[in-house]
Parts: sequence; C-alpha cells; structure tokens
Amino acid sequence: MNIDSDAVKQYLLGLQGRIVAGLEAIEGQPFLRDEWRKAEDDPSPLKGGGIGRVIEQGRVFERGGVNFSHVTGPRLPPSATANRPELAGRGFEAMGVSLVIHPLNPWCPTVHMNVRMLVAREAGADDIWWFGGGMDLTPYYGFEEDAVAFHRACKEALDPFGAAYYPRFKQWCDEYFYLKHRSEPRGIGGVFFDDFAELGFERSFALMRAVGDSFLPAYSAIIERRRATAYGERERDWQCYRRGRYVEFNLVFDRGTHFGLQSGGRAESILMSMPPLVKWRYDYRPVAGSAEARLLSDFLVRREWV
Repeated sequence: MNIDSDAVKQYLLGLQGRIVAGLEAIEGQPFLRDEWRKAEDDPSPLKGGGIGRVIEQGRVFERGGVNFSHVTGPRLPPSATANRPELAGRGFEAMGVSLVIHPLNPWCPTVHMNVRMLVAREAGADDIWWFGGGMDLTPYYGFEEDAVAFHRACKEALDPFGAAYYPRFKQWCDEYFYLKHRSEPRGIGGVFFDDFAELGFERSFALMRAVGDSFLPAYSAIIERRRATAYGERERDWQCYRRGRYVEFNLVFDRGTHFGLQSGGRAESILMSMPPLVKWRYDYRPVAGSAEARLLSDFLVRREWV
C-alpha cells in the first residue's frame, strides 16, 4: 500500500504552528524556536531532526514544549517492538508532534498530546506503517466541568469514525497512563491509541488529524476558565508534589520517552516534558475533606465522564 509520508509531515508541521500560535496568544509572548538536526559525526545511528517550540518561566505557562520531529534509524528500539516482536531488526521512519504544557497556576491542569506516524522498513518486504497518539489531562484540583469538556472533545473528534473508538481509546488511555507502583492514574485521562492502521491509510490518517485538531480548543478553554484563579503557597506546594507523579510515569513507563532515549534521540527534546519544579514527600496524605483529598477520591479514579 502506498503511503503519503510528505502529506503527514506537512500536516504535523501545520498542527505545530497552529497550536503554538494559540498558546502564544494565551501566554502573551512568543515561544522559543529551536531547530535541530543530527550531526553527521553524531555517534547515534539516528538521522534527521526537528523543531522545538518551548516556553519557560512564562506568565501562564511555567514550562511547555510543542515539538515536531522527523527521524530515521537502522533498527527499531525495543520499546517499539515489545508488542510487535516480528518487526525486530527493521529500520524505521518516525515523525510526530508531541507536547506537554505545565501551567504556573495550580488551578490549571497539565496536559499532554501526541500524534505520530511510524513506518517499519526492511529490504525486500512491504513497509509496515501505523499511527498513534492521544491526549490526556492531569489536574491538580478537580473540576467536573473541565473533565467533562475535555472528554467530550475527545469523543466528538472520534465519533465520525465509529461510535466504538472513543470508549475503546478512553479505556486504553486509562490503562496506559496508570502508575502501577502507586496504584493510581496519572490524571483524568482522555484518549490513547497506537499501532493503528485498521481503517487504511487515508482514514487512519484522518482519525489522527481529528485528534490533533481537537486539542487546542479543548485545552485553551480550560486555561481561560482557570488562569485568573488566585492561589497561594498551599496550592503551589500541592502542585509540585503531584508533579512528582508525572515525572515518575514519564521516566518509568512512557513508551515515547523510552523510544526516544533508546533510539539515540535528542535528550533536550525528549525530556522537555519534565516539570520545572517538583517535590516528593514520604507517605504524604492530604487532609480529609480538603480540595486536595477530593482530587484523589473523586477525580483520580476511572470514571465515565461523557
């Protein structure tokens, strides 16, 4: 089957530009542009490059990155073949947009979104391609309105492709973004999918686009609702403590982080997802009945939001 890699790349670059423009309008200042390319003498076998768009110490976003990358390599890393062992040893081409936004205000949630395509290649054999991606929300204080709106945006993006996709990808997200060692979800979820090619190239690509296109209006509406809410040291302390869970998941479980590091990717781009300030405490438990305790009891549980 013929695939149009150039069309995917042009879409991803356009998506990055649209998302950055929308976030810059909220932030009120431009994101740094960091274009990079693997040097010819780089010891890593990975080739290619990307464009990072990064904000740090902003008025709204304490740290965030919206990254595009397009790389090739001679051998798929173990994280990519764990579920597809028949692809071990193949070369690959991977491209995608990945973002993580950590707002300064603790009443505003952290968010992650990723859309990508990967092609596994081997001489004398047909290319094997698939799409992946999704988006998920990690609040520090729970709001039913925000959780429902975010999940509704995910559902509305997927419904044109079939009613089964939102519940299927929501469950996948709930199961994937789960800290097994803590027995708790990372946030209130969203949707997640990988190894997706079942609709054929054009429709599978369209599904990926629908997820990518739904991100900015869904997240920006939540930020506009919460960005002016007053906060103090208590809320900031709780935010930094809960950010520790985000770090734990990304370093221990996240396949995208593992793929990047195992394939010799650029560390600055891979680890831009880390929050700038984090705290850990021994066996910390919030006060019963508090807003902090309600996040754990009412929001960090598997729920049907829409």
